[in-house]
Amino acid sequence: MLVDSHCHLDFPDFASEIDAVVARAKSAGVIRMLTVSTRVKRFAEVLAIAERFDSVYCSAGTHPHQADEEDGITADELVALTRHPKVVALGEVGLDYFYEHGSRPAQQRGFRAHIAAARITGLPLIIHTRDADEDCAKILAEEMARGAFAALLHCYTGGRELALEAIRLGLYVSFSGILTFKKSDALRAIAAELPADRLLVETDAPFLAPGPHRGKRNEPAFVVETAKVLADVRGIGVEAIARQTTDNFFRLFGKMPRPDMAAS
Repeated sequence: MLVDSHCHLDFPDFASEIDAVVARAKSAGVIRMLTVSTRVKRFAEVLAIAERFDSVYCSAGTHPHQADEEDGITADELVALTRHPKVVALGEVGLDYFYEHGSRPAQQRGFRAHIAAARITGLPLIIHTRDADEDCAKILAEEMARGAFAALLHCYTGGRELALEAIRLGLYVSFSGILTFKKSDALRAIAAELPADRLLVETDAPFLAPGPHRGKRNEPAFVVETAKVLADVRGIGVEAIARQTTDNFFRLFGKMPRPDMAAS
């Protein structure tokens, strides 16, 4: 029993076989999928997929790549989108200084607006951060001092210092297929060190297919491969890591009902 805490089922990569993708995830033991918004302007498409499948829920937010395109979206606008029962999180939002498709000031404004919405709603914030460890840590610390909020660093690729700061602030950290890549020794060391009750797994599908599927389009069923590597680096069994990361997922995304497996 696993969950995929981050995928993008609204992307064109899945358009022709979305039913089959969801069915394969179920067959692989993936009981819940969180399909994550990247554009508020296209939120309706994300929500439609969540409404279509019992096992799929969604978020509402603006990716840092679209920070200029959606600059000025307010916390109140974001809060309004979260009233739907299938919307269980905000984001993904954050800082991406690797590509910088969005200007840094717009990324930072958007980040803070989403944090404000997370604080108002009590819903967790899904954070994208790449090559921006220092600014990400600074904003998180400043905003947490203004009032607590729940958050997750998704598809973690940052340094040890940011990961530990996130834990200190009470955040969660999620690992994707990157954890399985041959050159990810430093990332695996971080995954081995972090506390068990703060770890999640994800695919970030259709991107970043894990080791056995490298070069293919990623999909939620493949989260099993990341869980295997996470279990290995932490020296425990796959069933134990599945149980722990699933428990962590439902603790963080508390608005999402946990399925009664005994009744299924």
